[in-house]
Amino acid sequence: MADTASEMVGVYFSGTGNSRYALEMFCKEFGDLKICSIEDADTAEYIRKAETIVYAYPVQFSYVPMIVQDHIANNSSLWKGKKVFVIATMGLFSGDGAGCLGRLLKKHGAQIIGGLHLKMPDSIGDEKALKRPPEKNRELIREARRKIRYAAKRFKDGRPTKEGLSVPYHLAGLFGQRLYFRRHTRHYSDKLRIDADKCIGCGKCEKLCPMDNIILENGKAVSGSRCTMCYRCVNRCPKQAITLLGKRVVEQCAIEKYL
Repeated sequence: MADTASEMVGVYFSGTGNSRYALEMFCKEFGDLKICSIEDADTAEYIRKAETIVYAYPVQFSYVPMIVQDHIANNSSLWKGKKVFVIATMGLFSGDGAGCLGRLLKKHGAQIIGGLHLKMPDSIGDEKALKRPPEKNRELIREARRKIRYAAKRFKDGRPTKEGLSVPYHLAGLFGQRLYFRRHTRHYSDKLRIDADKCIGCGKCEKLCPMDNIILENGKAVSGSRCTMCYRCVNRCPKQAITLLGKRVVEQCAIEKYL
């Protein structure tokens, strides 16, 4: 098992910060370990040089966000022979979140050595049914920290946790959500809505969008059809002018609010 910074790298995609935070906590247990976003220009080179990758991502509708699917496919030559430990963060339930990413990576020759599921504050800020009291979210993060420390210790001992990788997990994810909601993650979304009356043209959403799906036109933000549903813009807009699944922003829920 890799246990040094030269052999191992942490890679993540994160919308409201859950997956980034989880990866940071996990990698702290290994000392000075390099962590990079899939959006960084030099990430491919770090992956190429590493023996083991810890890959953290947020589950969407019990599957993998389109931006992460594309990252794996567009860098298909990188994964052959790599050992990968998957951290899947989720708001409610995924079943086999780690397994979903693992199966994509295995198609390109990766060896999936373990998985970890972490229940975190839900990033969907415009659906009231998914919102929890702030103290409950803080409790979720405390529990996630405990799980991360335990998983890191197991990893160091050569016995990585394997949440989300077995057949029962796969069936739970398939029948629990994916059969009903998989359509949401087959393509990028064109459902992002920006209220022009509320928008002040600050440009924050344009800078935050990992897909360059938002631009400013005539002093107002305008969305395109390649939204990866990360919810960065919804949760960071100072005027709560942006929605995706719901009709209004119920709570802006970047992770910093609960730390």
